[in-house]
Amino acid sequence: MNLEREPCDLYKHVLTRRHLLRRGSASIGSLALGSLLAPEAFAAGLAGNGGRQFAPKAKRIIFLFMNGAPSQQDLFDYKPQLSDHHGQELFKKFDAKSKTWSKEGFIEKTQRLTGMTSGQSSFPVARSNWKFKQHGEGGAWISEILPHTAGIADDLCFVKSMHTEAINHDPGVTFFQTGHQQPGRPSMGSWMSYGLGTDNANLPTFCVLISNGTGRPGSQPVYTKLWSSGFLSGVHQGVQLRGGKTPVLYLNSQPGESVAARKRMIERMESLNRIQFDAFGDPEIATRIAQYEMSFRMQMSVPEATDISNEPRTILDLYGPECQQPGKFAANCLLARRLAERGVRFVQLYHRGWDQHG
Repeated sequence: MNLEREPCDLYKHVLTRRHLLRRGSASIGSLALGSLLAPEAFAAGLAGNGGRQFAPKAKRIIFLFMNGAPSQQDLFDYKPQLSDHHGQELFKKFDAKSKTWSKEGFIEKTQRLTGMTSGQSSFPVARSNWKFKQHGEGGAWISEILPHTAGIADDLCFVKSMHTEAINHDPGVTFFQTGHQQPGRPSMGSWMSYGLGTDNANLPTFCVLISNGTGRPGSQPVYTKLWSSGFLSGVHQGVQLRGGKTPVLYLNSQPGESVAARKRMIERMESLNRIQFDAFGDPEIATRIAQYEMSFRMQMSVPEATDISNEPRTILDLYGPECQQPGKFAANCLLARRLAERGVRFVQLYHRGWDQHG
């Protein structure tokens, strides 16, 4: 066939940009679908370490985040010079005539101020109200309000090099959780899920537990953006387990619905989703298929993981009486340990029941 004489046939042999993008996205989506539905087979081509390219040192993480907790300067960040300059003005004063800053004060007042302090006429340096001592062989400085923490000082790592330009709660918390002040980036737990994978296909890799608030006005809020997967696959997003009889919403079957009927429904939904996936190659459709499968498996795994009736009394006593009250911080700590024991890689606990300036 002479293609020069048959321009219509020539089109059949040309891969347009539109077809290239469509076929390329379908190929990427196929890889995503295969890795989500059969992670063991997908990882078999990688050498050792359970399918990972590098042997991870961390096995699991339980992250306790105290939203609105006391300042580090009252806990473990000892700053003795605050006592030396207590009561002195922090900011230098600017003379408009000479266009110079005063010698009194420590820094030029050029940075942003929070809404809570913008109306102040005076900004005195304030020392901590608590006494500090060095503890452990490492000589860590810890205040007197943390006596139990001081007893395990050598088992802790104090990071004092953190820096952020955020001056308010919400952007500061978002930065701490995602590495950026603006929402939309993957959270820490999502990155851990992406990097370390799962050891239990019946439970999410990343779980989120939120303590019940005190109910007082001004309690620091917690938003779903803090455990979002951002631009990563939705399979890496944190799954919130609620306190009470229903840890995960819409997980249990409806009254009168058998397990077999539920399974048939999921299989039919999967077949419909596969039709859409074959047509568009969207990786998020693969994520949806995997999440439906996960929800079915969680019907058995979540009730077992959240049932503490078999915990021995010696363990319950370690967590205190509130560990048997769903939604309390102690109960979430106990649940976090049980999830970690069952292979959940990253468990995030948010406690919002305190705020130093509330």
